[in-house]
Amino acid sequence: MNELRDNADVGELIQYIVIKIDDEQYGINIKFIDNIVRMQQITRVPKVDDYLKGVINIRGEIVPVMSVRMKMGLSEDVITNKSRIIILKTESGDLVGIIVDQVNQVLTLDANNVEKMRYDDKKGKTNATFVSGVGHYDGGLVSILDLEAVVAEKDVKEKASNAS
Repeated sequence: MNELRDNADVGELIQYIVIKIDDEQYGINIKFIDNIVRMQQITRVPKVDDYLKGVINIRGEIVPVMSVRMKMGLSEDVITNKSRIIILKTESGDLVGIIVDQVNQVLTLDANNVEKMRYDDKKGKTNATFVSGVGHYDGGLVSILDLEAVVAEKDVKEKASNAS
């Protein structure tokens, strides 16, 4: 399932939306973003994992919404006026929403300035396993969110639809 992976060519410029989750900054490749919406009423779905917060209606389509914080093993979401739901679109056309604490900026990075991460598969899930790389810009760093690991799109869609 490589539909949410960054497969950039060397030297290619890639735009990322920089978001805040807890006290960390993460980048999401803009090509996977369908929409960014303000927090709204999320309809809870019974008998699903705690990180699956429920579903919302976007343009007539029912979209599962998940807490990235909880999926990463962090504390429960603290909803503020800066909180947003980022609607991600997979190559199969499915939409999945993720709750983030804040959307900060759009950042353009050269693919050469993004270091890919490598992990030992024998270790358990940690926050680091949700990061596919680190982008370098103007003396700063941004962790690139591995959307495939975070969303696990097949699981999210199946669990949300099977529970109803």
